[in-house]
Amino acid sequence: MADELPADHLSPQVAVTPRPGAITLARHGEPALSRDIRFNAPAYGDWWALYEEGGLLPGQTPPETLKAAAQRAGTIIASTRRRSIETAHAVTAGKAFASDPLFIEAPLPPPPWPRWIKMSPKNWGFFARFWWWFFNHHAGQESRAQAEVRADQAAELLIGLSSSGQEVLVVAHGFFNTMIGLALQKRGLKKTLDQGFKYWCVKRFERV
Repeated sequence: MADELPADHLSPQVAVTPRPGAITLARHGEPALSRDIRFNAPAYGDWWALYEEGGLLPGQTPPETLKAAAQRAGTIIASTRRRSIETAHAVTAGKAFASDPLFIEAPLPPPPWPRWIKMSPKNWGFFARFWWWFFNHHAGQESRAQAEVRADQAAELLIGLSSSGQEVLVVAHGFFNTMIGLALQKRGLKKTLDQGFKYWCVKRFERV
């Protein structure tokens, strides 16, 4: 029979660090507010305020990709906007989720253009975002610099939540999700899935 080795000669147990889980950023479903309208800049500001308060257009079916991401996720977070919360309810099948204002959309104040210029909400959204991003037009709301700080905070939170190995799903908004994605990539994560910017679409980020 072989002699037993002293305890201090035994191989120490090696702690296994779990691989961080994937982080999925999803855009909410289609809101109920109609876009079939043309108006001037002040009216667009009023329309956007209603958009921020409103919920989803009834009768939508969440895509299987998003529902599967919700089932895999150990943590799910929605923004505090109604359209995000209703989207989260639609994809989680009763699974609990948190709601955090950290993930609300970046503001879209219309540029100060003459009232005779009238456009659709889609076009106003494009120009409002352009003026906000490149010309720092925020009309007293959150600036680009402030939103970038918030995106960095969101990225740090999500990385921390996923560090234990669990997947994390965020149900929020198109442009601010993009800002969070850029912050995640700055921290070394890779985009492994990108479904674009349409309603219900997801982007996934992982350590590879």
